[in-house]
Amino acid sequence: MPVSKTKTKADDLCEGASPESHSGACVARQVRCFNTELVTQIRSTLPNEDTLEEITVIFGALADRSRVKILYALRNGDELCVCDIAAMLNVKIATASHHLRKMRDLKLLKYRNDGKLAYYSLKDRRVTDILSYALRDLV
Repeated sequence: MPVSKTKTKADDLCEGASPESHSGACVARQVRCFNTELVTQIRSTLPNEDTLEEITVIFGALADRSRVKILYALRNGDELCVCDIAAMLNVKIATASHHLRKMRDLKLLKYRNDGKLAYYSLKDRRVTDILSYALRDLV
């Protein structure tokens, strides 16, 4: 048998409110907003969904230590083959290939084949800029 929930004053304030609702006390459903003007202003400055997705992809790739090492190694425009990346990481070629394929799928790396060897490099400078900024005060 379902348990009934007792409605609170906050529920009454948010009843029927949508995330886009900026009038009244509630900006998002079930959330009481005390500074509607500020929340509205902040929301208007948020990047669009496509940009947020790109940022999420980059930070997702940076969430793995081995991938950060690979990106760091490629930051100066260097091009490295899979076997050299595996040696740098001290891992099997299959493991290095897995990380490289993941970052290539995320459109962070580009690659070219030269006979039996595959060479990887950064697709653009965004990742390099983020790494440089992160390392600025750490190194």
